Amino acid sequence: MTWSEILVVVGCVLVVVGWLVWVSATRLDRLHRKVVASRLALDAQLVRRSAAAAELATSGVLDPVSSVLLVEAAREASSGADSGERELAAAVPDLADLILSTRLDAQTKRAPSRTSVSHALDSGLGDQRAQAESVLSATLRTVLDDAAETEELYASPDSAPLLDAVAAAWYRVQLARRFHNEAVAQAQRVRAKVLVRTVRLAGHAAMPQTVEFDDAWPAGLRRPGTSSGHSGVSPASAA
Repeated sequence: MTWSEILVVVGCVLVVVGWLVWVSATRLDRLHRKVVASRLALDAQLVRRSAAAAELATSGVLDPVSSVLLVEAAREASSGADSGERELAAAVPDLADLILSTRLDAQTKRAPSRTSVSHALDSGLGDQRAQAESVLSATLRTVLDDAAETEELYASPDSAPLLDAVAAAWYRVQLARRFHNEAVAQAQRVRAKVLVRTVRLAGHAAMPQTVEFDDAWPAGLRRPGTSSGHSGVSPASAA
């Protein structure tokens, strides 16, 4: 084989490798963005659940002890909402501006823009917030686990819409967490590939991690779309 033929072969190999690197980098970037988008969606649903729980607690339809416990649990859960993006910035540093601008634009009801200050993205779900969300779930289960008492609340025109709001928000939390964890699993699989690790396509970005907390469904709370009772679907299978 002549030198010219060797150069042609080497050139072809480099082109193929370069193409594979480009494809892998593009896919990894797309998956990172999917992880960010799904985490933002999960954060939004968690905030809605806290708000729905707080409204139920302050409505006067619950007994005083349950109201106080639920208000405190909802307050603790919502207190971590503003710090929900630190781990996103750590996982995908180049998307920090996009994450913050999306959050700010959602608050002001403007179209998304890419101009923002990324230093505000310095906290994640973390153990403390995960514990707070788990405590909120446990408190709601304590309040709503008695099917007979919960049915009495559903019979009241004042409390039924509040329970429906909690159920709708909780169901969306389960869906959003499942979607996010699936996106994380996809990103982890791609980042485990030899080419991605060899070329260090992920740079210094931390490995995306799944979000884990207790979101088991209360026995007495109706799932969205049901007229009475509860579906009996295992919360673990829905999350």
